[in-house]
Amino acid sequence: MGLTGDSKGQLLSQLAELVKEISGSPECRNSCKKMHGNLVRRIKLLSPLFDELRDGNEESVMKIEEIKGFELLKAALDSTKELLQSINEGSKLYQALQKDQIAYKFQQMTEAIEAALNEIPYDNLDISEEVQEQIELVHAQFRRAKARPDSPDLQLEHDLAVAQKEKDPDPAVLRRLSDKLQLRTISDLTKESVAFHELVIASGGDPGKRFEEMTSLLKKLKDYVLTENPEADTSESEKGLMKHRSPVIPDDFRCLISLELMKDPVIVSTGQTYERSCIQKWLDAGHKTCPKTQQTLSHTALTPNYVLKSLIALWCESNGVELPKNQGTCRSRKPGSSASDCDRTAIIALLEKLANGNSEQQRAAAGELRLLAKRNADNRVCIAEAGAIPLLVELLSSTDPRTQEHAVTALLNLSINDNNKGAIVNAGAIPDIVDVLKNGSMEARENAAATLFSLSVIDENKVAIGAAGAIPALITLLCEGSPRGKKDAATAIFNLSIYQGNKARAVRAGIIPPLMRLLKDAGGGMVDEALAILAILASHQEGKVAIGQADPIPVLLEVIRTGSPRNRENATAILWSLCTSNLEQLKIAKEFGAEEALKDLSESGTDRAKRKAGSILELLQRLEVKEDPVSLSSL
Repeated sequence: MGLTGDSKGQLLSQLAELVKEISGSPECRNSCKKMHGNLVRRIKLLSPLFDELRDGNEESVMKIEEIKGFELLKAALDSTKELLQSINEGSKLYQALQKDQIAYKFQQMTEAIEAALNEIPYDNLDISEEVQEQIELVHAQFRRAKARPDSPDLQLEHDLAVAQKEKDPDPAVLRRLSDKLQLRTISDLTKESVAFHELVIASGGDPGKRFEEMTSLLKKLKDYVLTENPEADTSESEKGLMKHRSPVIPDDFRCLISLELMKDPVIVSTGQTYERSCIQKWLDAGHKTCPKTQQTLSHTALTPNYVLKSLIALWCESNGVELPKNQGTCRSRKPGSSASDCDRTAIIALLEKLANGNSEQQRAAAGELRLLAKRNADNRVCIAEAGAIPLLVELLSSTDPRTQEHAVTALLNLSINDNNKGAIVNAGAIPDIVDVLKNGSMEARENAAATLFSLSVIDENKVAIGAAGAIPALITLLCEGSPRGKKDAATAIFNLSIYQGNKARAVRAGIIPPLMRLLKDAGGGMVDEALAILAILASHQEGKVAIGQADPIPVLLEVIRTGSPRNRENATAILWSLCTSNLEQLKIAKEFGAEEALKDLSESGTDRAKRKAGSILELLQRLEVKEDPVSLSSL
């Protein structure tokens, strides 16, 4: 078996395009510069391999062992592309403060690419010796990088610690931070404030302790920039006038409508920032567009730009400018209310578009509701109370892939609220979500799987989801999805299989072979999930029989010897289920050295693992004493 013709060419073209896109990534200009640059440089060296393969014999067959390596590499490069993009577009301060987690992500990408390269049989490929030598060199670089992660920036760590701890840090420390993080001008700091604002929104409005740390550091860096370079971001003519009049207001601090210093900056749906009172008058006059971009506003909610407001206040303090008090009349949210008046008005307008708009308006409205539902708990309540759920369920049948994707993801975000779970099911969503899982785009399928998992938390929904035919479609996603999609499918299958009837459905749908493949693929990142599902299926008679037919003993014993505590526990539970009623499986376990592995586990495993290991050891001891299979019937 293998890939021929178009399928092979498509896979190689996708890989070549991924390498090209990653190679063309903009230069990283923050604390991740070294890790970012090293990873991009190594990936760029893979380009000749795919160019030569793509230009080679198009009729040749790509064997199954070659396909595996290339598919693993594609998944790894997809994840790498997402990571690099998030690094370039994200908050520089946040990345510096989260340096260990960021470094771990880079290390994960390096390990995933190295593991994929390890699966590619280069000797079988139709490539020149020169290219093969280069690829072997690149592979060696990834192996070394895997073994020796990039060393930490000790100076940056020290400067961050000092800047956080001291009320008035040494200007030399702030200068080094300003240079290292490329936050040298008012414009740099304003862009950082926007990235920070997006971070706050993505975290549901509460990024935790890091919020305070970042706000404090931003203030200190802003103060430093204004002290050391008070003419930053001003034109030459403005600089000439500085001595003869009051300080020039940076353009980023001016309202785009009034051109005056903003007192209460807010962000509209296009991402532009305005003074609240000015943009509200614009909207009240009946305008539906963004004043600067002339784009149609997808909603009229106004989001406060707290970080920019803080920067403006600091600039005023540093330059002796008095900031007038806010004179806006917009009411703030009251404790316990489901959403602000602005949010509620925007939601009602979006629902009108869902119900009566054309296809483009429906797509845009579904996308906005998706984001609003993700943002915070209050929005999820308000959106559901406004009647959005039945309208979103209808859009699950949309012929437009993007609209369908937005609709299922909006329902996923709404389902975080337990009350909304019931409303989604009562709206008849389950069959439509299963249809998206079967026929939607890959992102829609993955989010459909995640939605089914969320709904299956309620026990009675497990029965309905299983009866709707979700399990075969989840198994398909488990086999062919992205790494995230596979995990979404696995968690849904696990949760559904808690219900006894769904265990039989999963086994009859053929889940055991793919689970065994995932279990044997240590570099695929799905060993934990595969073992957890196998352990729950092993408690069912059909599951036990199917697992026993898949030659499971060697890999289970390997996990018991070398796996994590939880994986050793699950592997032992599966082995116990197989051996308690099957003499042949017990003999196979003995032949593969189960006694030694189980004795070690009985001393060092979890409590449950120790109990299961002890039971199997007792069976093995009885097997030595009595060869008569009847002896097992008493156990």
